[in-house]
Amino acid sequence: MRWMLTRWRYRRHGAELAGRPADEIWHFAYGSNMNQAVFCTRRGMRPLEWRAGCLAGYRLRFNLDGRPRGRAAPANIAPDTAADPVAEVWGVLYRITRADLVHLDSTEGVPNRGRYRHLHAEARDMEGNRLAVVTYMADGNERDGNPSLRYITLLRDGARAHRLPAHYLEFLDSVTPAV
Repeated sequence: MRWMLTRWRYRRHGAELAGRPADEIWHFAYGSNMNQAVFCTRRGMRPLEWRAGCLAGYRLRFNLDGRPRGRAAPANIAPDTAADPVAEVWGVLYRITRADLVHLDSTEGVPNRGRYRHLHAEARDMEGNRLAVVTYMADGNERDGNPSLRYITLLRDGARAHRLPAHYLEFLDSVTPAV
């Protein structure tokens, strides 16, 4: 009964929640959820498995309004409009249940507040295996802002802990935090 009410709530907000609560899915995390302290401790998630992976054809953006406004910009992804053949976002692939995804959604304001929404895509892990994933994407501002030092540090630490490729670590290190 509870799952049916949850599905109704998603539909009411223009989102679809398919499957059953115990179904396993892959979630692609590219922001602060790459950091174990955020994902497991703060969000209360218990992934069944994790792998480093990437989403091709997208770029990491910092084009959302954070708090305080103008002094922090959270991570977002956007399709690469330049059709760059090497455009990709690296992150962590977490195998979780659909019930876990609903819990994670509630910590990210999905679908209620309307900032992030689900994006169903195909990612690949470090070995080249292709996986159907659910991730978050939002309609961001035209221009990027700067993440807070605290926030970009969470991304950098999570990326290092999950052994993302050196070129992506260098990219994250090159992001200038807000002052």
